[in-house]
Amino acid sequence: MSPPWITTKGGDRGTTSLGNGERVPKDHPRVELYGTLDECQAAIGLARATSCSGEIADELYKVEDQLGLVMGYLALYPGLEEPSPTPLEKIVERVKNEIGETARFVRPGDTLPGAALHMARTIARRAERTAVKLFRNQEIDEGTYAYINRISDAIYALSLWTDKITKDCEKK
Repeated sequence: MSPPWITTKGGDRGTTSLGNGERVPKDHPRVELYGTLDECQAAIGLARATSCSGEIADELYKVEDQLGLVMGYLALYPGLEEPSPTPLEKIVERVKNEIGETARFVRPGDTLPGAALHMARTIARRAERTAVKLFRNQEIDEGTYAYINRISDAIYALSLWTDKITKDCEKK
């Protein structure tokens, strides 16, 4: 009999395995954090799938890729490096250069991919609230916390750029 492909039954008692083999409860803050980032990544994927801009889609793909590594790092898979907030800060700076200054608060929903990014942003903010507990207990390092703290900023910036570009695409 071949091993199960999707269903392992290993979590049927409310625990899951981390990348280092340790079993923890499924509601452990570490599992909650990388699970929340998984939701965020899915919303970014929705934005990428509906984007009319190849340039923005490429940027979103890079963010998704980074989040995958961050989730693996948080899940304690060996060999993964501590995340750095620098790539996220570069995104914010790039978007600022692309669109200039803008209003601080916007209402989500001007475009489908922009709305998906606002959904991702709010999910990222929930991840921040989960991460702070782990940071306070020194279960995640400062660089990782800084990355998680910056992800919502980068997503917000990308949502502004996405809305601007998508509106231009729709006019054509």
